[in-house]
Amino acid sequence: MRIVVVGAGGVGGLLAGLLARAGVQVGVVARGAHLEAIRSEGIAVESPLGTFTARVAAEPAPGALGPADAVLVAVKSWQVPEVAPSLTPLLAGGGVAVPLQNGVEAAGQLAQVLGPERVAGGTIAVLAWIAGAGRVQHVGSTPRLALGERGDLARAPSPRLEALAAALRAAGAEAAVTPDIEAAVWEKFLFVEPLGAIGAVSRAPIGVVRSVPETRQLLALAQEEVAALARARGVALPPDAAARALARVDTVQADGTISMQRDLGAGRASELADQTGAVVRLARAAGVAAPVHETLLAALLPQELAARGRIEPFART
Repeated sequence: MRIVVVGAGGVGGLLAGLLARAGVQVGVVARGAHLEAIRSEGIAVESPLGTFTARVAAEPAPGALGPADAVLVAVKSWQVPEVAPSLTPLLAGGGVAVPLQNGVEAAGQLAQVLGPERVAGGTIAVLAWIAGAGRVQHVGSTPRLALGERGDLARAPSPRLEALAAALRAAGAEAAVTPDIEAAVWEKFLFVEPLGAIGAVSRAPIGVVRSVPETRQLLALAQEEVAALARARGVALPPDAAARALARVDTVQADGTISMQRDLGAGRASELADQTGAVVRLARAAGVAAPVHETLLAALLPQELAARGRIEPFART
C-alpha cells in the first residue's frame, strides 16, 4: 500500500514515521525547514512506541509524489480548502482521501472539490507535536484512529479503508473502520474543542482545567452545547456522550494541552474559526443556544486576529 501524508506536523509526522518504520511506502508533504530536515535526515520520532528515525519521500507539492492508495490529510483545519485542489493528482489512481482534523467540516470541504466518492471520514486521538525541524514528539497513549465511508457508502463494506486500517495497526496505531464516522467525528469534536478553547482561555494544562471545580463546570457546559448542536444536526450521538467526554478528560496526561491552545498561546494562527467559531456558526444556523461558546469565541478572537495580522500585535501577559 502506498500512503501519502499531507501535513507532516505532529499528527502527520508521527503517522508517517510509524508507517515507514513498518515498511509501508510513505510520502509526506511538508514545507520550509521541516521539509529540508526530513529530506536530509528523515523524520525523527520520540514516542512511547519507540525512538527512531524513518526515511520518507518528502515534497512541498502533493502532485510531485504521484498517485497513492490513501491520502491522510493532516494539515490544520483552516488549510483544508487551500490544499484540496492540489490533492487531485494523488487520487488519480482511485485512491481515497481521509481528513484527520479536529473540526467537523473537513470531509465535506474535500468532497466538494475532489468528489464524494474519493473522500472518507476519519478521526485521530493523539498528543503529538513538532519538537523541531524534522522532529516529532509523541506523549501519552497509542494513536487511535477511526475511519469510515460517508453518504451512500457508509453502510457497505470498505476494502480500501480496511486495508488502510490494517496498515496503521501494523505500524503500531489502533485503527478501526466504523459504520457511523459522522458520530465518531462529533464525539472527538465534543472532547477536543471545548478542552482546547477553555485551555486557551485559562492558559492552563488539562490537569488544572479538570481539577478546578469552576473551570471543570465550564468545560462540562461547553461539552453539553456541542452535544446539543450535534443532535440538532441529526448526528446519532449516544445519550451519555458529553458525560463520557468529560470522563475521558480525567484520563489524559495532566500536563497535556490541545493544539489550538498551543497555537494561540504561541501567537500562531490557530483553528479557532474552525472549532469554537464553527460551533457558534453552526449553532446559529440550527437555532441552538451556545452562550458558553459565544463567550469563548469573543474572549479568544483578539489573539487570533493578532496572529493573523488583522489587528495590531499586543503584549501577552
